Amino acid sequence: MEIFDLKGKTAVVTGAARGIGKATADLLEKAGAKVSRIDLDSGIVCDVSDEQQVEATFKQIGPVDILVNNAGIAVRKNALDISREDWDRVIAVNVTGVFLCSRIAARSMKERGGGAIVNLASIMGFSGGIFPNPAYQTSKGAVVNMTRALALEFAEHKIRVNAVAPTFVRTPLTAPLFANSDVLKKVMDHTPLGVLPEVDDIAAAILFLAGPAARCITGVTLPVDSGYLAR
Repeated sequence: MEIFDLKGKTAVVTGAARGIGKATADLLEKAGAKVSRIDLDSGIVCDVSDEQQVEATFKQIGPVDILVNNAGIAVRKNALDISREDWDRVIAVNVTGVFLCSRIAARSMKERGGGAIVNLASIMGFSGGIFPNPAYQTSKGAVVNMTRALALEFAEHKIRVNAVAPTFVRTPLTAPLFANSDVLKKVMDHTPLGVLPEVDDIAAAILFLAGPAARCITGVTLPVDSGYLAR
């Protein structure tokens, strides 16, 4: 189990107040890491789309070995109805936020001789989806390719960059969807294994990518999707 040991490592998890972020922060702590939790609602308060806030927050936290870019939002409106303001906000948090946090963390990791960044993508980064959600789908597609781009750029500094792509997971973000039985049935019809991941399943994949067990893995987006993308 030493390949999952994070003792002596410092980690930052964004969007850590609830859902996948909280489960991930809890699991990284169980693995021995010292975890700083960033969120708009609790922990270290920071809007990841605001460069000045990001810089001030990471300066406060200090050196970083692991970054989990989990913070994200969704505005479920189709392309004909979504406002420019909503579109810009989704891209700002889901794409620009990942970039800003990754860049400042990588500067710290470079000085420390390496590190690991794990981004939260989505199956919607590979798929047009089963529900109209173009802003979110576009943002997660960008995260998938940003993961590749940063992995190549940061490799010389021994910084690994990977991502996890969950399917629909029971979190506050998806609660409005699952309240509708027809929607839930449609989701399950696209889930070959017949079971949706829990937040702990996503956290486990992140722990794997963040630690020494994945020391030769970079530039990869790992689906945790119960077979959704295999169709």
